[in-house]
Amino acid sequence: MGVPLKTGGLFAGSLVMGLALFAAGCQSSDNPTRNVPDVVKPPAVRESELRAYCPGVSLREGTAYFSTYQKGGDGDASKVIYQASLTDTTRACTYDGENVTIKVAAAGKVVPGPAVRPGTITMPIRVAVVRGSEVLYSKLHQQQVPVSNTNAATQFMFTDPAITIPMPPQRNVSIFVGFDEGPEKN
Repeated sequence: MGVPLKTGGLFAGSLVMGLALFAAGCQSSDNPTRNVPDVVKPPAVRESELRAYCPGVSLREGTAYFSTYQKGGDGDASKVIYQASLTDTTRACTYDGENVTIKVAAAGKVVPGPAVRPGTITMPIRVAVVRGSEVLYSKLHQQQVPVSNTNAATQFMFTDPAITIPMPPQRNVSIFVGFDEGPEKN
């Protein structure tokens, strides 16, 4: 059994006034052809795309952190220019016949050290796509991040937008993102 509503009183008057203002707001326009907003339909997603394989992306152990020191100061905490870290990763795949194009992204932050100066820093970030021991794609990027506040961390987004590989016949492909300083220096 329902609760009867009063047809008069403050509530009903407010409701009628609110509906009248809403209707008036919807109908007022300088351009009568713009009364109805354009409806944007999202792109259609095919069933094959829902079932398609998009390789996972992860941070390779030992490559999620990166420190830069003043010249000759490696390992000396008082000579740290900045420390950077990659924290989250994601990817998106699109399919074109027999190929898959992958967009890889990683979020990170730069923490200033005692020797930091304002300016733009450059970090070496590598993206590698592998199947077992076979390297399908590998690219070293030079990610630049402007650091203006030397007293606080700066967040950044890294993106490699167009990795194209043949569609894997099995679900055995991995994507790795991480800092890559290159070979050990003597």
